[in-house]
Amino acid sequence: MTDSQKILELVKQNNGVITTSMLVEAGFSRGSLKYLADTGSLERVSRGVYTLPEAWEDEFVNVQSRYKRGIYSVDTALFLCDLTDRTPLRFHMVFPLTYNVSNPKRDGIVCCSSKEPLYSLGVTELTTPAGNTVRGYCAERTLCDILKTRNHTDVQVVTDAFKRYASRKEKNIPLLSEYAKALHVEEKLRAYLEVLL
Repeated sequence: MTDSQKILELVKQNNGVITTSMLVEAGFSRGSLKYLADTGSLERVSRGVYTLPEAWEDEFVNVQSRYKRGIYSVDTALFLCDLTDRTPLRFHMVFPLTYNVSNPKRDGIVCCSSKEPLYSLGVTELTTPAGNTVRGYCAERTLCDILKTRNHTDVQVVTDAFKRYASRKEKNIPLLSEYAKALHVEEKLRAYLEVLL
């Protein structure tokens, strides 16, 4: 099996998407991607992101590949955690406090900055509709985030998200309470939980 065939097999195993960093991690040279793109075996969809020609383009992966320090949050994380049916109109991401957010803002991303330990609180791997993996906040962290007034989340969306969460088997109320305390939304959380549980 040639290197090109091995790379294409790796792409197929990853739902038709590969990033430059994944390729290098697997022990192949960056030039292999350019060669495969030049021959039409792969398509370059954004900087450092390649797909099979027949693969559905995954914008969630493309955006996070461009902005590796960004973590999907608020409405975007709600969607990825399956706590809402509303597809986000714009991506929401949280970046480290020292990160320059001018480029993501120019690309239409709703940006927030956060310092540690809050930046890393509740980060998990989420699955996109195309089946790829991206970094975002877990359901518990996201529910706390949407309770903050500065995030301007629609009350109907918040209520629906909490109803969906309450009906899940894998809910983690102690973790939800811990995050609410860290993010200073304990009172608001209590109001929702008293109604739903």
